[in-house]
Amino acid sequence: MVSFGHSVHHLWGDRGDDVGAGIERTGRGWLFEDADFDYESRIVLGAAACGTGDVGIVLATLDRIADGDAQSWFDAWVRTATVLTERGDAALKAGRTATARWALLAAAEYYGKALVFIDGMADRSVLLPTFREHRACWEKVVDASEGCYVRVPVPCEGQSMPGYLLRPDASGASRPTLVFTNGSDGSLPGLLGYGAGEAVARGWNAYVFDGPGQQSMLFEHGVPFRHDWEAVLTPVLDTLVARPDVDERALTGYGISQGGYWITRALAFEHRLRAAVADPGVVDVSAPWTAALPAQALSLLRDGRGDEFNAVMSAHADPAQARTLAFRAKPYRARDLFELFTEVRRFQVRDVVNDIVTPVLVLDPADEQFFPGQSRELYDLLPGDKAIAPFTQDQGANFHCQPTGRRLTHTLMLDYLADRLAPP
Repeated sequence: MVSFGHSVHHLWGDRGDDVGAGIERTGRGWLFEDADFDYESRIVLGAAACGTGDVGIVLATLDRIADGDAQSWFDAWVRTATVLTERGDAALKAGRTATARWALLAAAEYYGKALVFIDGMADRSVLLPTFREHRACWEKVVDASEGCYVRVPVPCEGQSMPGYLLRPDASGASRPTLVFTNGSDGSLPGLLGYGAGEAVARGWNAYVFDGPGQQSMLFEHGVPFRHDWEAVLTPVLDTLVARPDVDERALTGYGISQGGYWITRALAFEHRLRAAVADPGVVDVSAPWTAALPAQALSLLRDGRGDEFNAVMSAHADPAQARTLAFRAKPYRARDLFELFTEVRRFQVRDVVNDIVTPVLVLDPADEQFFPGQSRELYDLLPGDKAIAPFTQDQGANFHCQPTGRRLTHTLMLDYLADRLAPP
């Protein structure tokens, strides 16, 4: 939802160093000149193709946005979400639950989408109330699911992580279950458009949750990210296998965006998943952070010279950049910039990847903006049963997490997982 990690290289360069730098735009049909706005727009269009909202609604909303203007982006999506919320609430009162679910799911996603550029807004106090509107719409979707969606919170080190088991029906039948690990900033209901809806349509359960540093755990409780995702995935699986509607012999996993790191890290320790998908492959979360550093600062970071690193960083950042970095640091546990970058450097899998025994499919989109080259690097590092799936511009499925190639992505990854669940 909130872009903490996606545009780190904006912090020490002008807008010319954005995520679109170096990507040839000819013939791409760009929606905005601002590459970040364009990318986020593609995400919403991809979600519409998967049943969240509608293409016309998305295009009409985008038409009200001034290119690169964070406030106009926020205003446009809040306006659309508000209209859909009213329609969903009216449908609930009339007993039209199918209409209500569609409208309120779209409203939830569009309230969430309103916040993706909040770090560029003058007034960031809108984050929590807008997030609560977003989550309130989602809770109404759950209530209107006629028992198909159930709340399944997970205890984790003194906290209760909100989680939801999305089922094809309310029969309680034991089913294969795909466990989703979200990225650094994606919305929880947005996972329906990232494969959860397709998994349910195929007769599987899908489990979605907020982990440390994600969504409600960060915004409502101030819980930061943690690099050791096995401490998160293990209690999730413990909770699920205790349920009669989850087939413990048919558990699979999917990690999207930065979740491609988290799921891979967890697989080195947690071996109950029959197969998993990393979308994309992420070996080192810190790579885009450190790539943006001045050479002197990078040397000081590697040498552990914290005071000098902080001084150099302060000299290179103007007040606006400093505010942006402070905002994006919120999901990490750190008191200053040196601690922040030191913490982010812990988010890598090179030290543990050889312990992975689970079959892994690595998705590898062309024009990957945030973790370029890391899908192939992860594939090469994985020691056992593995596969890699490229996605291309010719398929309309390039860029990070294939935003406009989601149906293609879902069919490929779910077929892969189904093959690993089939009896030998």
